[in-house]
Amino acid sequence: MRQILKFFPLFFLLASCNFPTSQPLGDPFEIATEIALTGLPPSVKSTRISTFIPSSSPTPNLVVPRGKIAYVCQIYKVKSGDQICIMDADGSNQRRLTTEDYTRHFYPSMAPDGESVVYAQFGGENVYDIYEMTLNGQVSQLTNGMGILTAPEISPDGSKIAFTHGAPLETHAIWVMDRDGSNPYQVYEAGWDPTWSPNGEEILFASDMGGTVQMYIISARGGSPRQVNEMDYLRGRSDWSPQGEIVTYSGKAWHRELYLMNDDGSNPHQITPSGGNSQGAGFSPDGNWVVFTAYFDHYDDIHGCEIYIMRTDGTDLRRLTDNDYCDWQPRWGP
Repeated sequence: MRQILKFFPLFFLLASCNFPTSQPLGDPFEIATEIALTGLPPSVKSTRISTFIPSSSPTPNLVVPRGKIAYVCQIYKVKSGDQICIMDADGSNQRRLTTEDYTRHFYPSMAPDGESVVYAQFGGENVYDIYEMTLNGQVSQLTNGMGILTAPEISPDGSKIAFTHGAPLETHAIWVMDRDGSNPYQVYEAGWDPTWSPNGEEILFASDMGGTVQMYIISARGGSPRQVNEMDYLRGRSDWSPQGEIVTYSGKAWHRELYLMNDDGSNPHQITPSGGNSQGAGFSPDGNWVVFTAYFDHYDDIHGCEIYIMRTDGTDLRRLTDNDYCDWQPRWGP
């Protein structure tokens, strides 16, 4: 198992928010995957699922999803090896975007026009800053020392960025700023992993404000949040589709699954095959597919998380990555 540094609290946030926001944040450090938090896998292996690995030429009659997927790729099985990578939605043309080998990067998210990626990058003790990089490598630093900033996501109209804000001895909070990093403001005092509604008027996020981790929706201008529904073992890192559906994940460690529901919280149902420890899903731009992290093919490997896609009805499961290190935190763009 990878070396774990001594500063635990940010670890909890980056590991898909497995602990309540009431825990104070400490000095940032490299996190690998949820494996480091949950320990070694159970001794009973899951059923191996046949999945799709793209070749240079698409298979005849195979539907090839459109767009690109940004994700975290661990180029080294050591601390500080988390980089931002990108690939086509069929798994082809995988390449690394960030170039600092020993600087930690997390939470990539595609811009609505598909021309750039925003992400969080380690900036020093108790600091993660938000950056934007075009697909040809031009980088803009959007924040400078505001605190521990993670999970940035650009609004549907491209004008603003929602993100999680934290600092030592403070809870995580939902913030919004202009696309260039100016005019930051707090939307809500307790929460993490924000994602925009399709019309950009509201923000979906996770919080433990009621004692357990649940999903909430709030106006992007602030106000009183409303709880989506009540789910057991909810984690975080949800997404909101153009059709008005929400995908999230829940479950005990090593037994997590994706759930799809209406955005009023009704009709929640599991869409992933059981046994993959599936988590961290995002919708395709058309809302017909989801991309997520799972362990179907490497369930007994502590470095075994890979990127998968499938249709929202649970069919057509395909594995896109197959590396000897973890690929995780995927987000889909045009």
